[in-house]
Amino acid sequence: MKISIFGLGYVGCVSGACLAELGHEVVGVEPNPVKINLINDAKGPIVETGLPELIAKAVRSGRFRATDDWQQAIESTELAIVCVGTPSGSNGSLDLRFVRRVCEQIGQALTHRSGYFTVVIRSTVLPGTVRKTVIPILEHNSGKRAGADFGVCMNPEFLREGTSIQDFYNPPKTVIGELDARAGEALVALYKPLPGPVVRVPIEVAEMVKYADNTFHALKVAFANEIGNVCKELSIDSHQVMGIFCLDTKLNLSPYYLKPGFAFGGSCLPKDLRALAYEAKKHDLELPLLASVLVSNRLQVERVVKKLMEFKGRRLGFLGMSFKGGTDDLRESPIVELIESLIGKGCEVRIYDRHVSLARLTGANKEYIEKEIPHISRLMAASAEELMAASDIIVVGNRDDSFRDLLGSVTSAQTVVDLVRIVDTPPARAEAYYGISW
Repeated sequence: MKISIFGLGYVGCVSGACLAELGHEVVGVEPNPVKINLINDAKGPIVETGLPELIAKAVRSGRFRATDDWQQAIESTELAIVCVGTPSGSNGSLDLRFVRRVCEQIGQALTHRSGYFTVVIRSTVLPGTVRKTVIPILEHNSGKRAGADFGVCMNPEFLREGTSIQDFYNPPKTVIGELDARAGEALVALYKPLPGPVVRVPIEVAEMVKYADNTFHALKVAFANEIGNVCKELSIDSHQVMGIFCLDTKLNLSPYYLKPGFAFGGSCLPKDLRALAYEAKKHDLELPLLASVLVSNRLQVERVVKKLMEFKGRRLGFLGMSFKGGTDDLRESPIVELIESLIGKGCEVRIYDRHVSLARLTGANKEYIEKEIPHISRLMAASAEELMAASDIIVVGNRDDSFRDLLGSVTSAQTVVDLVRIVDTPPARAEAYYGISW
């Protein structure tokens, strides 16, 4: 392909040189004459392992050059990749002036260009930026329509400084947020030689993925450091601890626990967080990350309370009361906390949980139910069918497989509030469907 790359900073240089190595013809567009001259002299403008050699090879082959003539670059290429910086403002906001300026240039150049053209945003931008800022600027300056006269994609990069070339050729995933399928196909073809899964999604999903990645990386660093600080005070080898931690790819380093939904509970997680926080206080240690976890968990419960209070006056039916499906464990169940809060606010509540119903007759939680929450246990329906018939709002509280089938019997007068994403598509007959974090 013939590709123009706007912005020859870190991402632009690496992307341009790597694409040229794959056989594409790349024109880098850059206002800085120093960078232009360095690249055209077959030299790297940034320090990165292996990049000077790759740029030299690409320039000498005639497949990579730099210019400040953005109009000629658009006229001579079929796809433009925007790699300009998006620095932070003094208040933390994202500075989009470079994105706006480049989009104005591309839009003006498209005015004089015939044929379909694809614009790809690779700069890191917040969800909604492409649809609300980039596309309107392109359309206004070109007089053409996105999705018809030209295509638009969001294509986040996952390059680490120091290993960016290796990361480019061996990506963990290739994410293509597409406005129209034709634009998406152009990127699929561009990255066809590269390994790894290719995911085609709505533009906003692609914008958000980058932020999910980077905030999680930051979270992991802070988590490891706080665990390390506790270990230091207790004369424990933190690297040995975290080395063992990382051996668990079933729960620790895995997709497990990474599905948005309701709050956590049970007999382990809240108790152990509190215990570690208390131990840290004994040693005058501040663990702001770990200390904030229970606060965040509480806020998730309050978020659901606020949502369900919108239905005050209508009958609320809870499918599930234990902290997770397949168990009768009610200790620190966030569902119990949620129900108690709603009862205290005057809501009419009914509950069905087959495992808890059994535990009322026998089991380890019989005494807990009788002594700690008798007022709640009296609200339990004898069957799922009884609960469904007696409720206006169906609240799915845990992931019991039987609840999935029950949602097939909701009526057009019933609303479903799903706390666990028990179904991927909303029940067709429901009056409304609300997912707590989706």
